[in-house]
Amino acid sequence: MALPHPAGGRLAAVLPDAHISVRGLSKAFGGAPLYYDFDVDFPRGKIVTIFGPNGCGKSTLINLIAGLIPYDNGIVTIGGKPVSASRIGYVFQNYREALFPWIRAIDNIHYPLKLLGMSRQAQKQRTDEVLASFDLKFDLNRYPYELSGGQQQTVSIIRALVVQPEVLFLDEPFSALDYEMTLQMRDQLQRVFMATKTTMIVVSHDLEEAVYLSDHVLLLTRRPTQIADYVAFDAPRPRAMATLSDPQFVRVKAHCLDVFQREVRKTEALPE
Repeated sequence: MALPHPAGGRLAAVLPDAHISVRGLSKAFGGAPLYYDFDVDFPRGKIVTIFGPNGCGKSTLINLIAGLIPYDNGIVTIGGKPVSASRIGYVFQNYREALFPWIRAIDNIHYPLKLLGMSRQAQKQRTDEVLASFDLKFDLNRYPYELSGGQQQTVSIIRALVVQPEVLFLDEPFSALDYEMTLQMRDQLQRVFMATKTTMIVVSHDLEEAVYLSDHVLLLTRRPTQIADYVAFDAPRPRAMATLSDPQFVRVKAHCLDVFQREVRKTEALPE
């Protein structure tokens, strides 16, 4: 799916069933604009992966939407409400710093529920409900430093989901993992998504991963960042290794690569 260009030439990423709506988003750093008058919608109950050239502001975009970084201008709503009135989850890229090392993994998971004022019994019940979507093969009573990288990132994902977020943001969640663990975590995330249908926005630097995980790939330009394309990938789930050789996957990945390379060439062609 390629979304239509409006009269002004800027790609209109406006969807009929938007869960997240961004209108007129502007953000500058040191006087240099990163986003200016940026519009985009994210569909409800889908996975959207953000992909683009280095420095285009992929992580910054989800941080702006999630309210972790203030923006200079614009409006962001989740389900028609301000972000401050919405419940979100966030999985950080650096899982080793995201978990509290002095408390057990299970207590890390309970922590946001404790902040919500839930009783111990309610915390356990909510956690058990989320854990039903996971095939855990390690002990949550261990401390984070006793767990592998993939196990720590699994704990981070469970902790983000336990609050039953309307939207789950994941910032390059597998970039610090080896390839074997990355494949396992991709499949784990897919199983969780199928069980919960939580709207997910994933930042990725891996094009294969971006297409494989996604219902839509949001392709960005160089800064000042706009939308290069917004591409749908509707292969059935659960997806598996065979998906990577499916003609539809190959076609969508090739299209995304063409768009990406076009944006890189534009930058290289600019005079110094």
